[in-house]
Amino acid sequence: MPERSRRKPEYQVRIAKERISILFGEAQTAEDDLARRYIRLAKKIGMRYNVKIAPEMKRAYCRHCFTPFKQSRTKLKSGFLVRRCRFCGKTSRLRFKE
Repeated sequence: MPERSRRKPEYQVRIAKERISILFGEAQTAEDDLARRYIRLAKKIGMRYNVKIAPEMKRAYCRHCFTPFKQSRTKLKSGFLVRRCRFCGKTSRLRFKE
């Protein structure tokens, strides 16, 4: 019996990447509840098809409540970009190189 490949076909992976980018684009313009749903769907698609989400897309939302960082409080503090989510109040820190 021939071995079966465990990877998804390339055309499915390509479609999944397109859908993820479309959902993140829609999340930037939608209201909060709908935007959270779009981001959750994008993460689910990424997990199902084993597609990595681009780093700039990962940085665009709160990892705790999936709300996009549209109007968040942002500070630059000792080499880190510190963002506070306006919905859940959690902070996220990103290393910032000068």
